[in-house]
Amino acid sequence: MQLQDSFSILLSKYHTNISFGLTHQQVLENKEKFGKNSLDKPQKIPLFVQLIQVFKEPIMALLLFAAFLALVVNTYESFYHQEVNFLETIGIFTAIFLSAFVTLAMENKSQKAFESLNKLLENNKVRVIRDGVMQLIGQENVVVGDILFLESGDKIPSDCKILQCQDLFCDESSLTGESFPVAKSVCLRENANESMLYRGCFIAQGNAKALCIRVGNQTEFGKIALALKDVSNLSTPLQEKLKSLSGKITIFGILAAFLAFFIQIGILFSQGEPGLQIVADIFVSSVVLIVACVPEGLPAIVAISLSLNIIKMSKQNALVKKLVACESIGCVNIICSDKTGTLTQNQMCVQQSFIRDRIFKDDKTIDEISNSPFKDSMIFLLNNAILNSTAEVTLEQGKYKFIGNPTECALLVYSYKLGVDYKQIREKGKIIQVYPFSSETKNMTTLVEIGDKTLAFSKGSPEKIFAQCDLMQCQDLQKIQKQILYYQQQAYRVIAFAYKVLSSAESSIYTRESLESKMEFCGFVAITDPLRLEVFDAICECKKAGIEVKILTGDNLETAKAIGKTLGLLQKDSLALEAKDIELMTKTQLLQNLPKIKIIARSTPSIKMQIVNTLKSMGNVVALTGDGINDAPALKNADIGIAMGISGTEVSKEASDIILLNDSFATIVKAIEWGRGIYQNFQRFIQFQLIVNFSSVLIVLGVVIMGFSTPFTALQLLWVNLIMDGPPAIILGLEPTSKNLMAQKPIKRNANILTKDMLVLIITSGIFISFVCLMQYFTNFLGVNEEEKSSTLFTLFVVFQLLNAFNARELSYQSIFINFANNSLMLCVFLLTFILQIFIVEFGGKAFGVNPLSLEVWIKILLVGFSVIVLGEALRFIQRQAKSA
Repeated sequence: MQLQDSFSILLSKYHTNISFGLTHQQVLENKEKFGKNSLDKPQKIPLFVQLIQVFKEPIMALLLFAAFLALVVNTYESFYHQEVNFLETIGIFTAIFLSAFVTLAMENKSQKAFESLNKLLENNKVRVIRDGVMQLIGQENVVVGDILFLESGDKIPSDCKILQCQDLFCDESSLTGESFPVAKSVCLRENANESMLYRGCFIAQGNAKALCIRVGNQTEFGKIALALKDVSNLSTPLQEKLKSLSGKITIFGILAAFLAFFIQIGILFSQGEPGLQIVADIFVSSVVLIVACVPEGLPAIVAISLSLNIIKMSKQNALVKKLVACESIGCVNIICSDKTGTLTQNQMCVQQSFIRDRIFKDDKTIDEISNSPFKDSMIFLLNNAILNSTAEVTLEQGKYKFIGNPTECALLVYSYKLGVDYKQIREKGKIIQVYPFSSETKNMTTLVEIGDKTLAFSKGSPEKIFAQCDLMQCQDLQKIQKQILYYQQQAYRVIAFAYKVLSSAESSIYTRESLESKMEFCGFVAITDPLRLEVFDAICECKKAGIEVKILTGDNLETAKAIGKTLGLLQKDSLALEAKDIELMTKTQLLQNLPKIKIIARSTPSIKMQIVNTLKSMGNVVALTGDGINDAPALKNADIGIAMGISGTEVSKEASDIILLNDSFATIVKAIEWGRGIYQNFQRFIQFQLIVNFSSVLIVLGVVIMGFSTPFTALQLLWVNLIMDGPPAIILGLEPTSKNLMAQKPIKRNANILTKDMLVLIITSGIFISFVCLMQYFTNFLGVNEEEKSSTLFTLFVVFQLLNAFNARELSYQSIFINFANNSLMLCVFLLTFILQIFIVEFGGKAFGVNPLSLEVWIKILLVGFSVIVLGEALRFIQRQAKSA
């Protein structure tokens, strides 16, 4: 009585009711009074602060120093020698700040993409009761005063006070660091820890009805979040590899720049005393050469490419939680998939019921079979399905909406079809104890008080239920088992039911073991869950892509084999086993047999973990699907953990790398294709950037070693740097996936991102571009006049790089013209950049050190520049011939 009074005071404080919940108006009032269930976002960094951070980068600081040096020298020359040339200095400063703002724009674009991703991640659904109706709402819509229903695997959306609970344990490791689940119970004191559930933690076992008392920043999790000011920027393994590659290129660029600088200074001293202006120009050009060589935009491009592609993948129903998954999923060569909901539609429907010893069809209501000898057994079965369950269903626009476990929901719909209202049955029954279903126990048992009787209801796998029942007559048992086998071979899921009426002595002292013994068998139901329409094609695509599929399911072996045969997974030498068969194998036997094993039925989390670790030890890259709370360890151990967005628990989603928003196997295959595409796009813009770096260094060094001054001005090299790190490079990172991508073999785990074919193109193209540009510099083979020489060389080099971007698009042996029009955005960027080049040459004047060119020269430059595409086509033709030989 004291507990009820305490809860009444607590409920009245928040204007709610334990059975009715909040009204619509009370929801609005409580949200206004107590706040929203969202955490305050960190303040955005002002633009000028971001700009300062950009200029703290060593390369940008060095470039800025060189620009200020040029300004000082030009100021000195203007005062003492009346030689004013501030135009180039202004141009250098303009280019520097333009580069800085491009970097900021790229980073902000990436940040916006990640913010969009975080919004998609905040999709935790919670069951609450409002206006007396059970509803499924988003976590962010929970308000103080809401009555929440939580069960095993659920993520707690806010700080809550437990009102009712059964066998409740909570995983609070995210809050306290304690690895063991904490037992919870009902307690009088409002903030007693044993009766509190905290935001961000998980229900490890049992279920609870709880009152939301704190939301958002007021929660314990929110207070910790507010105290954390710093946000760590995590980088992926590929980003680390690219950072290392950038470092090596930087060293190469610095050495080349120093060499060019000292050679030019040496030449000047040998010719006489060098002027301050000339030395300053040489120094500035050398620094800019470093900038042009260093792919400082590479990490930013990687981040943008990853974040934008993650958003695209989410639109394909694959929500990527961790950046590393974008890289790893392209390497997957084995998928360990669950059956229910992933390969099937997860649209459970009871097709047949078998009561005691005969099939019962659902074309009659329970009242119409009142004289049937098996009416009592049918009633016990329906009570079992209704009371031994935590699911809910609602009827909306003529369709049933499932809230909770799909199998349990299908049983509730079945009761409706028989004319039984499950809500009325639940009102009559008082739940005393619940032992929830788990992959280890394979059943769920609930102790219920109905009127003056106390009953134990149990449902689960047929073999488990048989083990709990008194031995039936041999003839009846054989008949039932034969009927079950028939349904399982037709790919039906079979759920068996049993009950037990407890004596007064048993009602007061009981254990799960005592309840689940000497029970009476009611019957079973055959539930159909049809295959997804797209799954067969997806399996075929996996075979073409060199990806092996294994089914790890909790279903019966016969049911799993029926699905495997339908999908063409079982061949002559294939094995389909149960988890107990795996447990009996030695490590050596498992290693020998695992390549042949295609199906493991009655799979448990421990078996999943063992299979994943064994496959990884064999050098495979493994993707694993999971939906239960106990799947979390296996999901974390897999190279790619994939959780079910619809049927999965919040624990499995938290442990995963990718969440399937539609639970479909075909989405996994699509995600692998995207992963391969992202990896190839990294290769494309690396290929493009390295050719720019290599050729620019060769040209500058070639000219300087021959005793001449650098052929490009500082501003010209900065423009080349903008091309290299700007839109043309970014667009290569967003190239559409190739049509034949899934016909290729999986990328090996430790494959070098620079392949032999890429190196051949980089070295060949770099030498070719350098050779042609040097020939123009020394021989003027294009026949331009003296005033046009500098502009011609500069433009020829830029055109070479722009056209070579089309070579960089193609990583295979096929011609670039096959997919030429696939990336229309790249064509637009190419044209825009070329137009800007025309504008610079025709109107850049002294700033860029150029003079306008005639139409004839422009045509010559384009024709010569096109030769780099001819070279690329020739290389690919030779590779095709070598491959076919």
